[in-house]
Amino acid sequence: MAAPKSCALWSYCGRGWSRAMRGGQLLGLRSSWPGAPLNARLLSQEKRATETHFGFETVPEEEKGGKVYQVFESVAKKYDVMNDMMSLGIHRVWKDLLLWKMRPLPGTQLLDVAGGTGDIAFRFLNYVQSHHQNKQKRQLRAQQNLSWEEIAKKYQNEEDSLGGSRVVVCDINKEMLKVGKQKALARGYRAGLAWVLGDAEELPFDDDKFDIYTIAFGIRNVTHVDQALQEAHRVLKPGGRFLCLEFSQVNNPLISRLYDLYSFQVIPVLGEVIAGDWKSYQYLVESIRRFPSQEEFKEMIEDAGFHKVTYESLTSGIVAIHSGFKL
Repeated sequence: MAAPKSCALWSYCGRGWSRAMRGGQLLGLRSSWPGAPLNARLLSQEKRATETHFGFETVPEEEKGGKVYQVFESVAKKYDVMNDMMSLGIHRVWKDLLLWKMRPLPGTQLLDVAGGTGDIAFRFLNYVQSHHQNKQKRQLRAQQNLSWEEIAKKYQNEEDSLGGSRVVVCDINKEMLKVGKQKALARGYRAGLAWVLGDAEELPFDDDKFDIYTIAFGIRNVTHVDQALQEAHRVLKPGGRFLCLEFSQVNNPLISRLYDLYSFQVIPVLGEVIAGDWKSYQYLVESIRRFPSQEEFKEMIEDAGFHKVTYESLTSGIVAIHSGFKL
């Protein structure tokens, strides 16, 4: 048993050495830890580079995806109910505000990532359908030579009530997509809607494909946020828009204390009572606290290549909308 461990260790150190050489980082390593043997320093750096957080727990990067998957697989069936309970229904207003910020036009191609339950997709379809129908009514009323019966008949015969708009919901979790599809069927959403199983860090779409990319309360669960942002930039068309709705850090001391009390003392209990799952909701609370600050996240979006990045605080800073453009 000793030999395989020894080989693994040498292979581990060798990978660290080759990465350091390619990145020209030996000088930086030496200055940051001058008293340690070279291979020990490289091994330590390799270890740090492959660890990440799962809530307040430190885990190997390769394990986080599976752990997050299990969380959302566990909470999928009660996800909507718990969202209402945890936010007192305010999450619906936050999502409405995201659509107001988006203001999509007929013909818009939307990619909603980590949107398995369909909340953003359904709002998008409602918005563009209403906008398209109102536009049609104005056009038909302007045609004075038509009777109201002819106008109504022409309106009813319109094949595409979305004006060419489409939304693709992409989620890595099969159970979340299953819940979303069931909701879509129950509410009559069929046209202009597609469901795709996919990873935010490696999207299964071509370059320059979508007009708008949205991700609501999902990016904090991604292992490599920078990679997800780069993928968002890649799949957007030139001039495309990135919109992210996510929890943020509360700056007001009083609200922050109340928020912490509710988050850590109430939400896990609700998770246990309603969904029978304390640990999953404990993670969801902890993941919010581990997410970068508003300014740090703004810089990450800019580093991914987006321009004119803005940050808009909602509900005393508890939730924020970040947006940017691909030039």
